[in-house]
Amino acid sequence: MKVRRARGLLTALALFLVCPGTGVSSEYLSGETQAREYRLWYRNYDSPPIRALVALAFDKTPEYGSYRITRTPEMAQGRVVRELERQQSKLVDLANVATSKQREESLQAIPIPIDGGLLGLRVCVVLKESLPRFKGIRSLGNLEEVGIRIGQGAHWPDSSILQANGVSVVTHSRYEILFRMLENHRFECFARGVNEVLFDLELENNEDFAIEPDLLLAYPMPSYFFVNRHDHETAHRLQLGMERAIFDGSFGAYLNQYYGQSIDELNLHSRNVLVLENPYLTDESRAIGTRTLLELRRRIQILSAPQKTSYSNPES
Repeated sequence: MKVRRARGLLTALALFLVCPGTGVSSEYLSGETQAREYRLWYRNYDSPPIRALVALAFDKTPEYGSYRITRTPEMAQGRVVRELERQQSKLVDLANVATSKQREESLQAIPIPIDGGLLGLRVCVVLKESLPRFKGIRSLGNLEEVGIRIGQGAHWPDSSILQANGVSVVTHSRYEILFRMLENHRFECFARGVNEVLFDLELENNEDFAIEPDLLLAYPMPSYFFVNRHDHETAHRLQLGMERAIFDGSFGAYLNQYYGQSIDELNLHSRNVLVLENPYLTDESRAIGTRTLLELRRRIQILSAPQKTSYSNPES
């Protein structure tokens, strides 16, 4: 039995920045007895927004019973995907990762972009000393001309997307190691989603790092929750809970709470947008990702325009 698809939810997702709603639960243990354990990939568990969204979805579905969210052992993204493919993995029950055609074929996706499409908007974390190299970049071709290499995870869909668009990519299987590689000048830009970059830098606490102020990489790349193909109960609970949160406004409140600051601080409306194609999506995820990305850009422009009195061309 397949999870119902989310075609009708896109309009609600597009309204996340202005959606009123209730507060977001911060509880990750519900009930006192017989709580079911859900093992969440450690990278997601350590991310307050993602862990809070799992709790929000579960809080919206009390008919499934009480729950307990626990942290998996540390493992790379490629490993967690392989573990989820196993029908009875002893290590992980669910993970949030970017989607791809291959992942949707081997796993069960809950096809609602968990961040309203923000993962497909990427900024560069750079060394402060490298900032002058980014001046004047207006196209993907300019990246190659000035020798900008982008660091990404070896198993992240982003790596293939960037390479398919002619970008030079340097990879490693461990997210944490990529920051050390940036420090050692193995690449010039560590491209991070606008939904995660502020949290990343807060954890790193490295004064040598900076967010490049002018560029924004944009491509349709929905970020979904994934479970094993046969774990229909968890898939149904996550999707039903997220649908209920969308329609009662609490999903909008969640996005505002955790990602509104990023949109404000990163000045997305004033950046030079470099648009990339993503050839690795299913037709459905391509439609979801493209429409969500367009609606997201429109919302950013609308909300940012009053703050810039000279802003006159929303497409620039």
